[in-house]
Amino acid sequence: MSNFKRNVLYIGITNNLAKRAWEHKNNLVEGFTMKYQVHDLIYYEVFENPQIAIEREKQLKKWGRKKKNALIAKLNPELEDLYSSIV
Repeated sequence: MSNFKRNVLYIGITNNLAKRAWEHKNNLVEGFTMKYQVHDLIYYEVFENPQIAIEREKQLKKWGRKKKNALIAKLNPELEDLYSSIV
């Protein structure tokens, strides 16, 4: 997820992406995402196995910004909010 200016990235996991993205959009998640207005879903991956999802989250969090941006650009080169595509 990212903010309007696309200069902040947030990585997390959930078992209900649409609900979690809606919570971020409506400032229902206190902390980092509320402070930096992280409301837009710009990239996501789907996993059947929760343990693999957790491992992937940890992997992505270790990456530098340049590598994260390249991954996002493959799926979403315009950095559009993908929320409407998942609801």
